[in-house]
Amino acid sequence: MKLANIERIGKSTAMELAYITGGVKAGFPSPAQDFMGEKIDLNRELVRHPFETFVVKVDGDSMKDAGIADGDRLIVDRSLAPEHDRIYVCCLNNEFTVKRIRIDKDTRTVWLIPENENYTPIRVPQEEENFTIWGRVVFAIKSF
Repeated sequence: MKLANIERIGKSTAMELAYITGGVKAGFPSPAQDFMGEKIDLNRELVRHPFETFVVKVDGDSMKDAGIADGDRLIVDRSLAPEHDRIYVCCLNNEFTVKRIRIDKDTRTVWLIPENENYTPIRVPQEEENFTIWGRVVFAIKSF
């Protein structure tokens, strides 16, 4: 899975959208108009660290079983420290990729784990110079 179109979010004005409170039923029509009136600011909901947060577009299907599909946009926060078993954008040999990372402290190795059975995990030894854990994926934006 490659990434394209990396864009910094930065500090911008609020983007408020109508917010339907009380939930929306997925099985039958709901009189949602009865609950409209509040606003949701997507910047406030999705971005905790504006100057360290980026939007990237996904290119590929190696993370499809994690719910990340080709064409999705990912909100990536570069200020968050790497943690075992979280999903990150990494840079390996000058190429960006998104994978779940597994940190093996005993062997001083990071594993990049795809979530698609058609791909194999990538072993990254600690001494690998062309590897960076670039930022943590905190949200995925999908289109239907």
